[in-house]
Amino acid sequence: MTPDRIRNVLEQVRDGSLSTEKAMETLRAFPFEDLGFAQLDHHRALRKGFPEVIFCESKTVEQVVAIAERIVAHGADLLATRVTAAQGEALCAAIARARYNPTARTVALRQSNQPPTARGEILVVCAGTSDLPVAEEAIETAKAMGHPVSLLADVGVAGIHRLLSAQDRLFAASVIIVVAGMEGALASVVGGMVGVPVIAVPTSVGYGAHFGGLAALLGMLNSCATGVTVVNIDNGFGAAAAACIINRA
Repeated sequence: MTPDRIRNVLEQVRDGSLSTEKAMETLRAFPFEDLGFAQLDHHRALRKGFPEVIFCESKTVEQVVAIAERIVAHGADLLATRVTAAQGEALCAAIARARYNPTARTVALRQSNQPPTARGEILVVCAGTSDLPVAEEAIETAKAMGHPVSLLADVGVAGIHRLLSAQDRLFAASVIIVVAGMEGALASVVGGMVGVPVIAVPTSVGYGAHFGGLAALLGMLNSCATGVTVVNIDNGFGAAAAACIINRA
């Protein structure tokens, strides 16, 4: 249940074009709706500025589609993460205009009339091509939440000149998300260059002693650059959600 939809219902009751009974029927799933296997938090858009997001791992195709259909029916924007190919195909078949990004493993649909007012652009800086799935998840999340976002790809510290050649883009960003695997050094480099919030995302990309992203996570947590915060391994969604809150005007 979006703020715009609630406001519209209240205005219709006020001007007499909608009965109290019909309004109650419209609002009956407020603030949550019990589907048996899930309880949808329709109140979240009012609290957080964006509706509940579907985390699709370990959910069946039928569960994902049922949740998504109820979210869309309430007029809310849709974002599903960690979507399998089968789930993505089913969601796009069930929901008109839903868009599947197989690299990001997301399905999204924007229904909002007006995007939130943003202070500037979110820049996603990606260390290597192998980190792109996490970077793309961050980009799709920011787009779904209505924020301008762009990608600076394959600028890891193994070729630092690639990053230095894009300094203008770094300095122009309002918030920067740095996605890196291996030792995660890129977050410290970017954090030492800019005066805006840097959100670091360690990825599970690397060789044996990388320990599935733990080495990058620890490297980012121990960054000596100021203004760097760190989210969980491979959590592009969490980084973008935080960046959008920071980027609100």
